Amino acid sequence: MKIHSILLTAYIICGMSSKSQNINSLLNKAKDAAITNSTSIIDAAKSNTTTSNVINKAGGLIGQNKELTNDDVIKGLKEALTIGTSNSASLASKTDGFLKNSKVFIPWPTEAKDMRAKLIKMGMQKKVTEFETSLNRAAEEAAKKATPVFSDAITSMSISDGFAILNGSDSAATHYLREKTFSPLKEKFMPVVKEAIATTKVTSYWSPLATAYNKLPGVKKQNPDLNDYVCTKAVNGLMILILDEEAKIRKDPAARVSDILKKVFGYKK
Repeated sequence: MKIHSILLTAYIICGMSSKSQNINSLLNKAKDAAITNSTSIIDAAKSNTTTSNVINKAGGLIGQNKELTNDDVIKGLKEALTIGTSNSASLASKTDGFLKNSKVFIPWPTEAKDMRAKLIKMGMQKKVTEFETSLNRAAEEAAKKATPVFSDAITSMSISDGFAILNGSDSAATHYLREKTFSPLKEKFMPVVKEAIATTKVTSYWSPLATAYNKLPGVKKQNPDLNDYVCTKAVNGLMILILDEEAKIRKDPAARVSDILKKVFGYKK
């Protein structure tokens, strides 16, 4: 049985509703009670008509952990994001890290979807697939250099209320990272993406498709900004993977690989 549960139930039975009660005394009483007959304590707690009120008071008392500071929480959140970005970049940079992952796969540009449909009707499915593959290969290539870009953003990220993020949803830290750093991240990531697009020859796949389509009568000429498109999709994809890593650290004690992660995320348990 978890000490937290034992403490609450002992607290209920003893009727100790004052927040000024010494926690060590409560803990000792809980341990003694658990040793003698913890089952009866739980049963009694369930039948207590004021259980809800007392649990709320006890929960508030237990939550007053003076050892965990806002600075600790901020340090823990930044470390969680640093680990999350590193793991995500490693996963995304592998062959098929984007291409075969439905969560982050980069599709044909939405604004050119009519173009895609017409090209397929013209018998150019293979070329269309090759182009889509090149988009994802570019993102995978860019992900190889993503870690330091994210690390710089996380280091400079200002967090005032760490507890608000810690006690938020399983994706609260990642959403905060996105909200505060997406634009500068994208700006820093753009040169990396441009290099990756050149390496994977994205434009060499796009150019013949665009040329063939733009020759059709009555169609709107297509020439999307592939650099911006891949950059946005690549950063978005990495954020999705970072979100997964954050949720893992929050839920799985084994994923808390440092003392500060254990302290901060173990506290919220």
